[in-house]
Amino acid sequence: MDDPNIAVSYEEDGRYFTEDDVPTFNVTDDGKVDWLTFSGFRRYHSECHVCHGPDGEGSTYAPALKKSALDMDYYDFLDVATNGRQRVDAADNSVMPAFGTNLNVMCYLDDIYVYLKARGMEAVPRGRPGSKEAKSDDIREAENACMGT
Repeated sequence: MDDPNIAVSYEEDGRYFTEDDVPTFNVTDDGKVDWLTFSGFRRYHSECHVCHGPDGEGSTYAPALKKSALDMDYYDFLDVATNGRQRVDAADNSVMPAFGTNLNVMCYLDDIYVYLKARGMEAVPRGRPGSKEAKSDDIREAENACMGT
């Protein structure tokens, strides 16, 4: 992918990054996804899809995050997920709750972010990814440290 907001610039212990050091997804020609994209699918469907719909498609209650993830800056995504957001005006009345104390979200924010980016770019289809890279020891250690295990 040529888009600098998506394109993999480098890989580090199973994590992929753009040239601006922002997490991104990696999908091989045969459809195998990186671990974070696979994990993001799982975490999204455990915490986010109730409001935002399956596969980031949106619902009558909340917007399609697969589209928002393409336009939203990574750091804005982190801020909204951590602190929540409320928009109330004549045309809008929406509340995104804060997930800053929810380890099932906070420990996997990069995973959810790269999954939504991959969905927004149609790099992964709806549903559970068919094949995935193995979880690296570095990702496992970071997850265990964040979850306190």
